[in-house]
Amino acid sequence: MDLNFTPEQEAFRQEVRDWLDANLEPRLAEKVRTSKHLTKEDMEGWHAKLNEKGWLANHWPVEHGGPGWGAVEKFIFEDEMARAHAPRIVPFGVNMLGPVLLKFGSEEQKAHYLPRILDGTDWWCQGYSEPGAGSDLASLKTTAVKEGDHYIVNGQKTWTTLGQHADWIFCLVRTAKDGKPQEGISFLLIDMDTPGVEVRPIHLLDGDHEVNEVWFTDVKVPAENLVGQENQGWTIAKYLLTYERTGIAGVGFSTAALAELKAALGDSHKADDPLFAARMARVEIALENMKTTNLRVLAAAAGGGAPGAESSLLKIKGTEIRQEINALFMRAMGPQAQPFVSEALDEGYNGPQIGPEGAAWAAKDYLNNRKLSIFGGSNEIQKNIVSKAMLGF
Repeated sequence: MDLNFTPEQEAFRQEVRDWLDANLEPRLAEKVRTSKHLTKEDMEGWHAKLNEKGWLANHWPVEHGGPGWGAVEKFIFEDEMARAHAPRIVPFGVNMLGPVLLKFGSEEQKAHYLPRILDGTDWWCQGYSEPGAGSDLASLKTTAVKEGDHYIVNGQKTWTTLGQHADWIFCLVRTAKDGKPQEGISFLLIDMDTPGVEVRPIHLLDGDHEVNEVWFTDVKVPAENLVGQENQGWTIAKYLLTYERTGIAGVGFSTAALAELKAALGDSHKADDPLFAARMARVEIALENMKTTNLRVLAAAAGGGAPGAESSLLKIKGTEIRQEINALFMRAMGPQAQPFVSEALDEGYNGPQIGPEGAAWAAKDYLNNRKLSIFGGSNEIQKNIVSKAMLGF
């Protein structure tokens, strides 16, 4: 792979920058830069602009609404989006369910759900984790029992991100208890308005309602909402998770955060601290190396296959880099990083600011991003995957 950008690719970068300048509201960019709480309207409005441009589902094939980009164009787009402080594309419908339907869905499912993901008719959330099944996902206990032309679903999902906004949830459910745990799992699409579905909020330290519990009590789901074959869910789940882990790595976000850190340092004495400078140098070198890995993973996906163990490597290193940049931000601010006012993360807050500008969002990002190395399959699990797939252990 040639890692040098061609004149055509640099022209595309400029096109993305020009479009962002014309379409990304400064108000919204500032909310993202300072980690303010985004509303559903903020996210939906941004999706609508991207979809109108044809850039929302940028890894989908052209016949289903994708722009026909290669790996480099996707890399440039994500990099420029992060640099401009654009809201991230909410991944559940576009980046996670979309690829699953394209590979495993029926023609009827593709025709019905894919356009509704693009135009914002359906907001999706993910039903994977359970109280006793996080990284050990095969231990899930939510059941789906076939009764005629329906499944009856009972159980609980947790850490359901943005589930309070969702119209639909894609779920891993247990449809068989014989054999290995992985062999009895299916992939089911569930309307959140179905009787028996209950969403309970989980409030985080920063006061944000980002995640939820979702309970299912005798929820009746049409059998036609099964994706792929019954008991094929583990294969589908692994395919989906490679896309999720690539997104969690957040190469563009790390690049933008590092630039913010350098700007925040300015003439600070921390910039002259040799130990601090050494940590900065290490994380910058690691980030440059990760950009190459990210291009390789995107190229693998563009070639028609799911990213393999490389996505696990990207998830491990990407989350470590993002957490290190957050830690360096906190260290650079010293004692001023300690105050935290959750209300300061609401748009329009004009109360007293404790500490320097940015103190609240620096602390919020540090605390919130501790989860990165856990969700999507903990980094310890990713190391096991890499060992088996690449080292043969």
